[in-house]
Order: sequence, then structure tokens, then C-alpha cells
Amino acid sequence: MKRYVYINDSDTSPDLYRDNRISNRKYTIINFVPKNLYEQFSRFMNKYFLLIACLQLWSLITPVNPASTWGPLIFIFAVSATKEAWDDYNRYISDKQANEKNVWVVKKGIKTRIQAQDIRVGDIVWLRENDEVPCDLVLLGTSESQGVCFLETAALDGETDLKTRVIPPPCAGLTPDLLHKIKGVIECPCPDKDIRRFDANLRLFPPFIDNDLCPLTIKNTLLQSCYLRNTEWACGVAVYTGNETKLGMTRGLPEPKLTAVDAMIDKLTGAIFLFQLVVVVILGVAGNVWKSSEARKKWYVQYPKEGPWYDFIVIPLRFELLCSIMIPISIKVSLDLVKSLYAKFIDWDLHMYDEKSDTPAHAAKRCCINGVCYGNESGDALKDSDLARAIANKVPEVVKFLTVMAICNTVVPIKSASGSISYKSQSQDEDALVNAASCLHMVLTSKTGNFLDMNFNGLVLRYEILDTLEFTSDRKCMSVVVRDCQNGRIMLLSKGADEAIFPCISSEQQVRPVVEAVEHFAQLGLRTLCLAWRDLKEDEYRDWSIMYKEASSSLIDREWKVAEVCQQLEHNLELLGATAIEDRLQDGVPETIETLRKAGINFWMLTGDKQNTAIQIALLCNFISPEPEGQLLLIQGKNLDEVSRSLERVLLTMRISSTEHKDVAFIVDGWTLEIILKHHYEAFTDLAMLSRTAICCRVTPSQKAQLVELLKACDYRTLAIGDGGNDVRMIQEAHIGVGISGREGLQAARAADFSIGKFRFLKRLILVHGRYSYNRTAFLSQYSFYKSLLICFIQIFFSFVSGVSGTSLFNSFSLMAYNVFYTSVPVLMSVLDKDLSERTVMQHPQILFYCQAGRLLNPSTFAGWFGRSLFHAAVVFLVTIHAYSNEKSEMEELSMVALSGCIWLQAFVITLETNSFTILQHAAIWGNLIAFYVINFIVSTIPWAGMYTIMFRVCKQPAYWLTMLAIIILGMGPITALKYFRYTYRSSAINILQQLERSQPNTHSNPNLEAPIKNMEREVSPLSVTHPKSSKASVYEPLLCESPSTKRAAGVAAFDFLQASPSRLSIIYSRSKNN
Repeated sequence: MKRYVYINDSDTSPDLYRDNRISNRKYTIINFVPKNLYEQFSRFMNKYFLLIACLQLWSLITPVNPASTWGPLIFIFAVSATKEAWDDYNRYISDKQANEKNVWVVKKGIKTRIQAQDIRVGDIVWLRENDEVPCDLVLLGTSESQGVCFLETAALDGETDLKTRVIPPPCAGLTPDLLHKIKGVIECPCPDKDIRRFDANLRLFPPFIDNDLCPLTIKNTLLQSCYLRNTEWACGVAVYTGNETKLGMTRGLPEPKLTAVDAMIDKLTGAIFLFQLVVVVILGVAGNVWKSSEARKKWYVQYPKEGPWYDFIVIPLRFELLCSIMIPISIKVSLDLVKSLYAKFIDWDLHMYDEKSDTPAHAAKRCCINGVCYGNESGDALKDSDLARAIANKVPEVVKFLTVMAICNTVVPIKSASGSISYKSQSQDEDALVNAASCLHMVLTSKTGNFLDMNFNGLVLRYEILDTLEFTSDRKCMSVVVRDCQNGRIMLLSKGADEAIFPCISSEQQVRPVVEAVEHFAQLGLRTLCLAWRDLKEDEYRDWSIMYKEASSSLIDREWKVAEVCQQLEHNLELLGATAIEDRLQDGVPETIETLRKAGINFWMLTGDKQNTAIQIALLCNFISPEPEGQLLLIQGKNLDEVSRSLERVLLTMRISSTEHKDVAFIVDGWTLEIILKHHYEAFTDLAMLSRTAICCRVTPSQKAQLVELLKACDYRTLAIGDGGNDVRMIQEAHIGVGISGREGLQAARAADFSIGKFRFLKRLILVHGRYSYNRTAFLSQYSFYKSLLICFIQIFFSFVSGVSGTSLFNSFSLMAYNVFYTSVPVLMSVLDKDLSERTVMQHPQILFYCQAGRLLNPSTFAGWFGRSLFHAAVVFLVTIHAYSNEKSEMEELSMVALSGCIWLQAFVITLETNSFTILQHAAIWGNLIAFYVINFIVSTIPWAGMYTIMFRVCKQPAYWLTMLAIIILGMGPITALKYFRYTYRSSAINILQQLERSQPNTHSNPNLEAPIKNMEREVSPLSVTHPKSSKASVYEPLLCESPSTKRAAGVAAFDFLQASPSRLSIIYSRSKNN
């Protein structure tokens, strides 16, 4: 499908396309209630509670007032709906501000000021410096004589460097008056969300140009939400408006990721639901049996002789309503709330804040020209005297080399008022190369339209850029076709990866010296680029130019057709040499990786670098160990058979080495990996299960995502970390995605669940925030089930003394307040609990094994809470029945005493399970207890509330307070004794660290920790491994990650809290490589 945009012609361009009104709202006033209810009831749990609430409307079966279920249900729904409404209102305000912003538009040759929402496709929009682009435009003119403008795209892709945008050649030289009158048509594809691509054609109508077709690319566009910078004015024609812009098409909610904790909670909920059905069936049958046998013998029980046909289901349904509170209605809302708090804790963590917003990490260090290496002795080619002498003598090969460095790029020179020249670049490598060329006296001084000027040792050189063959991840190289204005020669200048350049070199040239130099640079951990050159004949270029223009004008498969045409020109090149760029490692990367390894986390490094470069980087950052402590196995081959044999050898060696205490890793390149994933997927899966460390070099973005998917299939819990746009797919595929914000932009950060400013912050993110959030969520979720089971078991016990009739011991208000008010606030304060200090956690990462093994949330721990609820229910019920079993006691008094016992027990349970207390926690626990009495005293003054004077009567009785004391002693005594015994005589490693912390709270370096930590390693090392699905050797938890070269401050994107699971954990770490 195509779209035809007629420029500046409202008559020819009918309103076929939408206006520029932006709408990110999810709801409207009319559809909010039905749509929100539909979304909430799409969850199984909400449907279940709605069914229970509807059943309670049947007066024959309901044991309590329907308000006991409808109240909490409406409250929970209201909280969720209010949050949705507030978020949607904020989106509406944001949309309103954007839609009502004033912009300048040319209509019928006259510049008019209108609101942004009134822009139509085909209108010419006029922008001034620092203006926000209101819709997607094709650039037609700028204030710059070079025909360029500068764009800040941080709001679109997060990249902080200014982008250069150029006007199409047919529009070059047009004055503002002519731009007001311009006419033409743009043939472009229908709206899509690819912000890196725009394949279109422009045809201007006479008298501007004689219907000549001009291809358009993304470099000719100004996309919505970008800002015009360092340019006085620019104008463009609107091609996509409103929600049809590229930014509008990318908007949307990401698919939610199910964490291991959420999955476990779902399983436990399912188990409780099945238990509930069993209880309902047993008690329902027992109730019907008692009713048909014993009940009719009691004179005070009046059952009709013959009931309706559905009489046999009445008692089971009553028990279903009584037992429905086994599943806490508020657990989902509570978990969502604490997840938001976890996100804020990360956001507020000053230890993860980085003030430096930009850390340049690239510098050209060495080079090889015509087989001669420069910079080896001094470590810096810019200070090499031999190179300086060659430049002074104008050695032809050196001049050619510097010419390619200065010209073959997309850098734009900016001259300041003082005459100094700075460069605007979209690539750090290009910026490094152009600055290096400038230091070596080949200075790029200006670019005007298709012409550029350079100054070489005082000599001014001018070149005309005829065509630019842009870099792509598939081609891995870039070329420009230029004409030397001094002599009219046409030349092809190329630069790119060695694997892309070497096959294009003339067979007559000896390339071995450069190949050896590239290998040497790679072994030093430097990133290499090869430079090449070829003279073109006029006829050859003319014929090729026709094919290139035809391919560039194609709207279908343009990128593939252009690449095919480029190959026809990029051959028989003259290899000039290679550059070596230092990509400096961030501070703290080796220490972070070493610490996380101690926590039982595996690392895979996925990079586009050369094999030797990847190995050196891995050694520098403690990714792999050098010989003899470590061993690196190479998987390689030129064909399927060689790859198969190599993989088999590595797999065999890995299996043998799995029993040895040796750090064994393997390395594979992208080409070999493609063969393996296609023909040996199962064998590579086996290798992944055995490997703690892997290096995958020369891999593409799609291969990164494939590897994450493979590790997930191995039952690994994966974390992917990256800092570039080519890491987005990997980050989105992983269980946990971490983006590093920096100079390469925020694409990775915005696609991730977490955003951090430095790689070293990953250690704190996992060990501190990840561990705390797991511990707190494990307690909160199990406690939520405990408090619901406690009240439900008391109801079940009461049924045995009430003829198994399904009668409720508690009144409707008590049941409703129990879930909503009495038990919710104290447990939410668990988000402040810390079992160990942050310093201890960071010093002893091995304790993360407990989380990885799922020791705090699993069927076993849940069974403990289940047993505790059953025991406490028995204590509360039996003590209460015994104390208030005389004839003077009313059922309402019995109910209030039992409820009070539950509240007192829960206060002491939370106190016992809390490791560190703050004022807020004390206020929540004991303030909630006081609030319980205040609320019930107030309700007891209301005659129609069903509790009239009850609280006043029971509190006056000494038996009430003695009963509370007995419940606390009998309920908490055994639990406290068991906890004390385990803490003192069966201490875990965490208990030992807690004891040491409390005995030496201010000691920063504790030598006494060595012995308990060794004991802890022996204790938890079996927990850090789990048996895979197949009968392979067990493995540590793996984690996925991207490049350590990262920059900015800490912040949280879409939050999916870190937690460990019984699954193994793997970090996938990807190193970005730009052009």
C-alpha cells in the first residue's frame, strides 16, 4: 500500500488521512466504566470473587450479609479503577497540551499560525530553533547553506547526540519565498513504526524541476517529538499525522512478564482453590447427612419435611461462601502496590545515581598503513614520530588513508564564532576517527550541500560527494563515492569490519601485513576498522549510478536492492590499512562480574566485536580466567561437518571438565552459531546447560534474541543487559531486561524493565534491591494466605459445634473490615524490612543462593504457614469456646473474642517475622491494634450494626483480657520456641550473619565472618544448582547481559521486580559495536 502526499495543495489532497490530533487515552467518559470492568473481570480471580458475591445475594444460602464480600470487592475494584482513571487523565492533559500547541503552517502561500491538531497531510510546517516537531515531516528547506539541520531525537530513540538531517537535492537552493509556493507529490508507504527507515520518492512539479524523481530516506525526515537544534529555521511537508506518525505507531503497552514469584503464587492459589473444593464437598456432605439424621431429632431445629429439588446443594453452597475467603481478595492489589514501592526504592537509591550524563569512551590509539604499524611503541599513533614524518613528506598511502578517515563518515563540522571547529556525529567511532585525522593535519573544515572542504597541511582540498553507501548491520561497512574537484577523479572510499572489507580487496594485493596487524590490535582489546579505496572510471560510475538510483527509488525491499547494487561497486579495492579504537572499560566492571559470579550467576557475553577483541575484553573484565585457572574452548568450522566435529569436541570436554574445579568457557562466532542453531540445536542446548560462561562474537541482534530464547528453554531464569538499540530484542526476550542509559541512547533503557546508569550498578540492583524485594514479597504473599486461612479455619471449626450447617461465627462487618482494614496495613510495612544490612549483603553475595533456590517461597514454606494458620485457628477457637461456653455468653460476644484473638496473634506474628524495625513499622503494627478497638467501639454504638454494645461489654470482663493473654501465650509460645531453637542451634548462614551484625554492628571489616561464610557456602552450594529437564549435569543460575561501556543515572522503566526462582539464573551481557 502506498500513500500519495500532495505538497501545499489542499484541493488536490482531499481529507483521506486523519488530522494531527494526538490521543493516547485508553478510555473515554462514555466507555470508562464498561471497559474498565471488562478488563478487571478478564482475570480469573476477579470472576471467581464476583461469582461468590452474586451467590451471596441468594438469601437462602448466604451465611452473612452480602456486604461482607461486595464491600471488599467494590473497594478493590474502585482502587484499581481510580488508578486507571488517574493515569488516563494525565494522558489526556498531556495530549491536550500537545494538540493545542501553536505552530506555523503555510496555506495557499501564506504563513498562518494554527494549533498543532489542525495540521493536515500535505501542509508545509515551519519550525524555528528549539521548536518541537508536531508530526512526521519531509524536510524541504533550512536556514543552513549546506542544506542540513540538526535534530535532537532523545524523545524518540533516547540518543543524546544531535542527528543531521538533509534536504532532498531537488530542494537545494530554494529561498523561503519559493518554499511557500512549492508544489509536488511524495510517494511513501503507509504508516509504520520503524523509526530507522523511510523509503519514499519525491517529485516536484514545474517550474521547480521537470518531474525528476528523487528517492527519500530517513535522513530527509523530521519525526514527531524531536526538537530542532542549532538551526535558525527549517520547514517540511507533513506526511504522517496524529497517531499515524512513527512515534504514534510505536505507542502501546508492553506485554507483561510473569515473574517466578508470580508463577509460584498462582500455583499456590490453585492449590488452595482445590483444597477449598475438597473442604466444601466434605462439609457439604456431612451437613446434609447431619441434617437428614440428627437435625430432625432436635426440637429446636425446624426443617421442612420436604424441601425444594435444590435443597441438597444449599449447605455445600453455604460452605463455599464461608470458605471463599481462603483466597485473599486483596493479594493482587497488595502485590501491585509493593512492586510500585520497590520501583521507587530503586529510583531513590543515591548509590545508583550517576551525575555524569556523558562519558566519552572512544579514542583512536593505533593504526596500520600499507603494512606499517604506528603507535605500538608509544601506545598512541597520534604521538608517533614516524607517522608525523610520513605526513610531513606526504607519503601517498598515508594521505589516502587520512583522506578516507576524514571523508568516509556522516560527521558534520560546526565552526564557532572564534573559528574553532567541532564535529557532530551519530557514531562514537566516526567521531574518534575524524578527530584523529584532524590531529594528523587532515582537517574536515566544512560541508556545504554535496561539497566538503578539507585542509591538509595548509592545502585546501575540495570534494564533491556523489553518493553515500550507508552502513547497515548486514553489510558491516560504509562507502562514499566522491569526485576530487582538483583533478575530476571519481573515487570510492570504504571503511568497515575486516570480514566485510577483506573479501572485496583486489586479489593482486598482499593483505597479510594488515591482517596480522588487525589480529594484533584485537588481542590488545581494540576495536578495528579497515579502510580501502578504488578509482572509478566515468562510464563505470555512470552505469552504476543508474542502477543505484533505481534501487534507491524502490518502495519494496529497498534496503536489500541497494545492498545488492553496492556489492557491484565494492570490489577490487585497494586496502590502505586499519585503525584501532580503544573502547574504555567502565569503572567497576570486573569487580561487578566477579561479585555476581560468587552469587552463583552465570554470564554470557554477546558482542559484535572480533573474536580476539572479545577475548581480550573478557579477560579484562574477569569474564573468563587466564590459563591455567581457566580454559577457553573454541567452536569453529568452515562448513557443517567441521562445525559438527568442533561442537562435539567442546561438548565432550565440557562434560569431562564439569567435575573439575576449573573455569571452562567456550567461544563461538556468529557465522558458526547460525549453523549450530539450524542443525545442532539440541547439542548446543546441552552445551548451554553445562556452561557457566560463554562468549558469542560477531552476532547479530536477532541472534542475541535467539540465544536468550534458547537459555530460557534450558529452564534458566535470564537477565539481559545492554546499552544500544541492537540490544532491544534481547532485552525484551529475557525474563528480566536491564537497559543502560548513555551516549548510545535510551532505546535499550526504554525497552527494559530496569534502567541503570552504569554497569556496576547491576551488582546493587540484584544483590540489594532484587534480594530485598524477593524476601519481602515472599513474606507478604504467604502472610496474606495465612490471615485468610486463619479466619476460615475458625469458621470451619465453628461448623462442628453448629450442626455443620454453614452458619458464620462472624458478622458481616467484621469479615469485611478484617480483610480491608484490620490486616492490610501492618503487612504492607514489610516493604521496609531488611533481614541483613546492605553492607553485609554486598560483602557476602553467596547468600543470594537462598533466593535462587526459592527457599523463602515454595510449597514447603507455604505448608509451614498453612500449618501455622491451622494451629492458631485451633488455639483461638478452643480457648474462646472454653472461656465463653457458659449459657450467659452470646454468639456476638464469642465472635468478638475470637476476632480479637486473631488480631492480637497477627500483631505478634508480624513482630516475630520482622527483622528490622522502624518507627513506621511500630506505628503500623501497634497503631493498627489500637485502631481495631477504636473502630469496634464506634460500631458498637450503632444499634443497627449488629454489634450494639458488644465491645463495651466484653472489654469490661476480666475473662476477655485473660483470654487474649492465653491465646497469645499458647499461640505464640511454640512458634517462638521453634524459631529460637532454629536460630540458635540450627542456624542458617543468614542467621549467623544476623548474629554477627548484632554483636558487631559498627564493624566494617569483620574477620570473624570467614568461618561462617565457608559454612554457608557448603550449606547453600547444593541450593544453587538444580537438575535440568534432561539428565545433564546440574548448573548454576545463568544471567544475560550487554556492554559494560555505559553512562547515565539510575531510573526505573516498566517495573518487573527482581526475584530469584528455583530455576537457574543466567545473565546475558551484550557488547554493542557501532559503525
